[in-house]
Amino acid sequence: MPRKTDPFTLPEAMTGKASPAKAAVGDKPVFAYIASLPEPQRGIAERVDALAARTLPGLERSVKWGMAYYGVGDGWCFSCGGFARHVKLMFINGAALTPVPPVTPVGMGKSTRGVELESVDDLDERQVAAWMKQVAAVPGVGGRKR
Repeated sequence: MPRKTDPFTLPEAMTGKASPAKAAVGDKPVFAYIASLPEPQRGIAERVDALAARTLPGLERSVKWGMAYYGVGDGWCFSCGGFARHVKLMFINGAALTPVPPVTPVGMGKSTRGVELESVDDLDERQVAAWMKQVAAVPGVGGRKR
């Protein structure tokens, strides 16, 4: 018999999914996903979400592949997902950002780059906001929203 997954047990590393959260479009599912995270991941994800809301007019949210996805216009720009010891904040087409974010994740595309945040203190809001604005300015990043 398969073992039931505990929603508060987060994976150690990128495995294609950050959590068992179901895919859904909108603010409410993203807020529920963030609320389901244990601390300190919840606090980090809340800060990233609030920064995105302040930084990007017309922000849209979705849960995809067990992570929160954020976008503007016609594409998804970045994701934020909780893992066992950190939160991954990954920018689609992040290799084109200045400066290029330091982490190249496994299984998220050749041009995706980001940061791993172990505490709220690791969040450089000025730099992350700059990356959010840069990636949101690229038309069609991530293709059409579905």
